[in-house]
Amino acid sequence: MKTVASITELRALIREFKRAHKTIAFVPTMGNLHSGHMRLVKTAREKADIVVSSIFVNPTQFGENEDLDAYPRTLEEDKKKLIAEGCDLLFTPNSKEMYPSPDLVRVITNHISTLHCGASRPIHFNGVTTVVAKFFNLVQPDYAVFGLKDFQQFTIIKMMVEELMMPIEMVGVDTGRADDGLAHSSRNNYLTADEREVAPTLYQVLQDTRKAILTGELDWSTLIKQAKVRLSAAGMTPDYFSICRQHDLEPANTDDPDLVILAAAYLGKARLIDNIHFSQNNMQIAEE
Repeated sequence: MKTVASITELRALIREFKRAHKTIAFVPTMGNLHSGHMRLVKTAREKADIVVSSIFVNPTQFGENEDLDAYPRTLEEDKKKLIAEGCDLLFTPNSKEMYPSPDLVRVITNHISTLHCGASRPIHFNGVTTVVAKFFNLVQPDYAVFGLKDFQQFTIIKMMVEELMMPIEMVGVDTGRADDGLAHSSRNNYLTADEREVAPTLYQVLQDTRKAILTGELDWSTLIKQAKVRLSAAGMTPDYFSICRQHDLEPANTDDPDLVILAAAYLGKARLIDNIHFSQNNMQIAEE
């Protein structure tokens, strides 16, 4: 695996790949890689000739008093994991490289970026879309591979790709989980041992809410209230718990076929997010 830190070096290598008619799959990350990230790289390897990844802790998606400075940075360990999974090229720019003129240009998405996570993190998604658009322009991927743990992020980036007519196929990979159901996340490192025992409750509540819907309970407000009560009883502080349409993440109607339940909760220093997506047309209640 080759590692480059400058845009000039990256572009030169991308030109070589394109001249050789190689397809490119891109996996953007903020580092501190875990098995969920490796699933993304594996999927990218199956999709394309060349796998490009990036590690960049993007400052524009962190709000005031968030964990930008504390976000774990483990570059050398990350490199070893990427090499083992078959990544071809790693891009590790610094903030000056990615933002030569800070605040000059932003890629701003519509109403969807103000919902759910966007309500409590108002600048977050505009920071995400801005940096991802920059990466897409630099890497020129045929495929962009993202985890579906952050379903809202995936949906917003997919909308950006479609609206800006980028020739990129978005590939979503199902959430990687521990044996007890906790979604893999770099921020799980913030959990104490006791909190780690509690954390899987979030996914359990999501599963139970899906089961209730598929067995005919369609009073969204009651289901949401019950879910928040369970999370609070477990020691979490719910941020949101939303039953939405998959395609635009607006509140679902009871007859919408494709649903996603989005949730976020605070547990100690960690803010956990998770979701579960399913179709009401499929009445089989299967575990993910």
